[in-house]
Amino acid sequence: MFLKDEARRGYWRECWTEGLTDEGELVLRASFDAYSAPQADRWVAVAHRTISPAFDPEASEQAWQWLYDGRIETRRALLRSEPCAVSVTFFTTRITWTIRPVIFLPLAHRQGTELPACAYNFKPRPPQRTD
Repeated sequence: MFLKDEARRGYWRECWTEGLTDEGELVLRASFDAYSAPQADRWVAVAHRTISPAFDPEASEQAWQWLYDGRIETRRALLRSEPCAVSVTFFTTRITWTIRPVIFLPLAHRQGTELPACAYNFKPRPPQRTD
């Protein structure tokens, strides 16, 4: 049973897009928590299945290759507490899903849905390039 004052192991998941033009803007699109490796990689799998029909043939192949062959390696890495990144390049945009093991700490002084002031000091860091 998870008590509100206990730290809990889990995974932090992020989705980033990067423009591959001169500006190369990197934008955080989404971030979510997960409490098991299957839950963590399922998010990437659902995203791949959902958006792959909109991809060009090459990007669609990248997505389905990960679904068929890469997902098991991602799951194994997560179970070894190793961070993972999965990327698909679509025309001039790279979409990268990152998953990394974390320890979730309980928040102090949480009142309903109001977060403490320190919660707004968090700045997500962009994924590291793998190329």
